[in-house]
Amino acid sequence: MTRRPSDAALACAVDALSFLARDGERIERFLLATGLSPGDIRSVAEEPAFLAGVLDHLLADEPLLLIYCEEAGVPSEDVWAARRTLGRLSEDQG
Repeated sequence: MTRRPSDAALACAVDALSFLARDGERIERFLLATGLSPGDIRSVAEEPAFLAGVLDHLLADEPLLLIYCEEAGVPSEDVWAARRTLGRLSEDQG
């Protein structure tokens, strides 16, 4: 049975994507790291595996993670928890 990730995990990942998209350098680094184009993002933006990748990108760069957490007003533990939730969905599908 495939489970939907929690709304909180999805909201965190979508907010993190918005955070990246608001800054040209941040989104460019994300695009380069993933090999995606802006058009690609539009087509996969709602997929839990893609959103997990967004969180992976943040979690791999502690200074960026801390900036996001400060701007979003969330503790880094919430980002880690969202990533774990999204990862469980991928495991269920695998």
